[in-house]
Amino acid sequence: MDYINYLRSMVGHEKVIMVAVGAMVFNEKEELLLQLRSDSRSWGIPGGFMELNESVRETAKREVFEETGITMGELSLFGIYSGPSRDKTFSNGDQAALVEVFFKCTDYSGKFIEQNEETLENRFFPLTDLPDNLFIEHLPVINDLLSEKKIPVVG
Repeated sequence: MDYINYLRSMVGHEKVIMVAVGAMVFNEKEELLLQLRSDSRSWGIPGGFMELNESVRETAKREVFEETGITMGELSLFGIYSGPSRDKTFSNGDQAALVEVFFKCTDYSGKFIEQNEETLENRFFPLTDLPDNLFIEHLPVINDLLSEKKIPVVG
């Protein structure tokens, strides 16, 4: 049983703190990798929830590999996001206060998966031509990236 299911078995739908980690991967043309998510059919930053006994770096590498098929090397911290604006109620009624950690990466290898349970497509986009249907929860991070805020962003 994974950590979240174990925790939920004890607290039900009550609000819990959850750590989510994502990585903004860039190719040699400085284009941003986005994942077309199967849950919302919107483009987002690959990532997911931390499990017990993982570091945030390990979580980023595991989640990006699961969702894209690529293996990331060196990561640099982009930002940490938390607070009431990051609270979420999932479709099943579970509530969470999210702490989100985002990394940047230009060091990666491997071949993209075509599709899986979480991913409909993976594609690089120029920062000047991002898709219209961006995952709403990633908009603050993408806006910070485009505004060239001082890194790391703490929000």
